[in-house]
Amino acid sequence: MSVKVQVSTVIERPVTDVFQFYAHEHIRNHPRWDPDMQLEQVSDGPIGVGTIIRRRNTHSGTPVEGTMEVVEFEPDRTFGVVIHDGPTETRGRVTFKAESQERTTLTISAEFADMDESMESMITSLVERSARNIKHLIESEV
Repeated sequence: MSVKVQVSTVIERPVTDVFQFYAHEHIRNHPRWDPDMQLEQVSDGPIGVGTIIRRRNTHSGTPVEGTMEVVEFEPDRTFGVVIHDGPTETRGRVTFKAESQERTTLTISAEFADMDESMESMITSLVERSARNIKHLIESEV
């Protein structure tokens, strides 16, 4: 079984600013919107397709070590990753849609392979929390 989650939020900032914050500055900002996550880039160069990131996830209380590989990176449009936390694989994709010059819809989608459907509510809550935190950080800082 797998669990699929999708959450959208409208951010009162231009799409370029939202993409910069979320994708280009992912290593620095992800732990800010998700305090249960620690990230470290292990590949060289700017973030883009092929970037490898080491992860430490403490959502369940017990630290889980893993990796994230950027598999999709289209400026101001999409950011996609494949995550391996222990034996579990997750595919994540974020889309950025300019609604106007100053408004962007950010949509976070994730598919958690081999996860019981009883976890869907908890995972959705975590993704919703992240979306709220991202919106707050971008609108208050950018």
